[in-house]
Amino acid sequence: MPDEPLYGAGLWHFGQFRDRYATDGYGPPVTTLEAIDRAGQVGDLSVVDINYPFNPADTDVDALQQRLRANGLRAIALTPEIYTRTFCRGGFTNPDPGIRRQAIELVSDAADLARRLGCDYVKLWPGQDGWDYPFQADYREIWKLSIDAVRELAQRHPDLRFAIEYKPREPRNRMTFSSAARTLLAIDEMEVPNVGILLDFGHSLYGLESPAEAAGMILARDKLYAIDVNDNFRGWDDDMVVGSVHLVETFEFFHTLQQAGWNGVWQLDQFPFREDHVEAARAGIDVMRTIWRALQILDVKALAEAQSRQDALAAQRIARSALLGAERGETR
Repeated sequence: MPDEPLYGAGLWHFGQFRDRYATDGYGPPVTTLEAIDRAGQVGDLSVVDINYPFNPADTDVDALQQRLRANGLRAIALTPEIYTRTFCRGGFTNPDPGIRRQAIELVSDAADLARRLGCDYVKLWPGQDGWDYPFQADYREIWKLSIDAVRELAQRHPDLRFAIEYKPREPRNRMTFSSAARTLLAIDEMEVPNVGILLDFGHSLYGLESPAEAAGMILARDKLYAIDVNDNFRGWDDDMVVGSVHLVETFEFFHTLQQAGWNGVWQLDQFPFREDHVEAARAGIDVMRTIWRALQILDVKALAEAQSRQDALAAQRIARSALLGAERGETR
């Protein structure tokens, strides 16, 4: 049996959550170092994706590295916060060239630190880049600004990888990097070798994609740098525990990755607003571990044969058999 994948999580999973109703937060504030300690309590995590700047911003980097090591963790990525109030009218696409430059320099600073921490990539989630109303923006201009900014960063740091996390909307009503296809098109126009995609399963659902199909498109172009996994009801980015709604589609997603030989980290991006943070992470990993076992007993040959006939019922039966068998502890 092949080795089990490594599991990771966005460090925000262990922080304080807010929404427009509980503006004082669900729970007390959490520092970056405290969040690392919470992540260490999960027991099955190997890596974390860390927001930058840290909380507080003057957190000592050496102390952070020591805290990671003490908890058996490694920083797989830094996510620069180019989506906060400062950038509420856009980061890379802000109409103010000074704010655009500030966003680029913040990412560049994160890249320098990511190199020091030994991260695998810098994640770009330009959530404020886009528009809200018809006629508000020159679409060609904000498309060009987005591409030019990421290209500049990639060329400035050619030894690092930059992973764009696309999303259809929120906080902007329409986001520039909104789908797998649009983001691949943008990367093609950048003409740099070190920009790829972080595929967030929930964003793909929310955008009415098939996450498995989207993964296949990205994999075919060798641009899948990382994944984040969660779940939602497709009407919003709920960031629920993995497999809690779309278990079969989650299984299909991981099957697509396995068939392509992708062996990256299986990473959580859950927002347990009202649940215990550590237990929610353990629950997500438990589901992913069940899916991994199901992949080991899935009758791939029979599934391929059913798919060659586009036999939906047979394919569903084969997938269901593997999932239920994994839950019962069956092995090949």
